[in-house]
Amino acid sequence: MDWARFRWASTSAVVIGLIGMVAVTAATAATARSGESAAKRLGSDTPRPPQLPRNFRGRGEWIVRDLGVTVPFSWQGRNGNSQMIAGGPRYPIWFTNLIYHNTLYTLTYRWPGVTQHPCSRVGFFNLDILNQALNRSRFVGREILQGRPRRYVNHWRVGVVFPQLPSGSFLRFPLALGDIYVGQRNRGTFWQVLQFGLQNIYDPELDEWLRMNTFRHRAGTVRLPARCPRPG
Repeated sequence: MDWARFRWASTSAVVIGLIGMVAVTAATAATARSGESAAKRLGSDTPRPPQLPRNFRGRGEWIVRDLGVTVPFSWQGRNGNSQMIAGGPRYPIWFTNLIYHNTLYTLTYRWPGVTQHPCSRVGFFNLDILNQALNRSRFVGREILQGRPRRYVNHWRVGVVFPQLPSGSFLRFPLALGDIYVGQRNRGTFWQVLQFGLQNIYDPELDEWLRMNTFRHRAGTVRLPARCPRPG
C-alpha cells in the first residue's frame, strides 16, 4: 500500500482511525461478545461498546490543531454505507472517506503540500467489520464534553499495535488509536473522535479530531465520487 496516499480509516475509521481494525477476526469478535455477556451476568456497570448505526446523518468540524485548521465536516450513513467529508473547495483541507458496497475508499482533494489526488480503493471493508473492531474498545469512563450544550458521553479507546506479540517481552509500536465519545443514552450516537497513528500520515503530529454538532438517526446521503473506481 502507498502510505503517502492513505488517509484513515476511518473513520473511519475513524475513527475512527479505525482502519487499523480491518484485521479483526471472527474469533476475536466472538470472544469480545462472550466477555460482554459475562460482564452483564456479573452485574457490571460497564456500558455496551460503541456501534455505528446503519443510518445516520450529522455535521460538525474536522480539527487539525498543529496546522491551525478547522473545517466543516459531515458524516452520513445509509443502509450500511457511510461517508465522511471534511472541508471543501474553499478550505485548505478537503477529503472524503467512504465505506461503499463493502469497500473502503479514500480521496484527498486538497491538503497542504499534497499535489497528487488519486482515489484509493483501499480494499474490502464494511460496517460489520468496523463494529466488530469497536466491540473490542476499552471503556475509559463517563465524562461530560464541555460545550453548548454539554454532552454526557461514554469515553472508549480502541487501538492497534504492531507486531501483535505479547506485551512486556517485545518492542511494539502503535499503528492506530481512537478515542471515541458516544452518548450515554445511545451508544450509536457519536459526538467526538480523536484519531492518532499512521492513518493520519499527512498530519505533522499524526492526530486529528472530529467533533459533531448534530447527530441524527435518520438515513443520510452517500455518493461515490466520479473519480473513484466503481465496485465490480
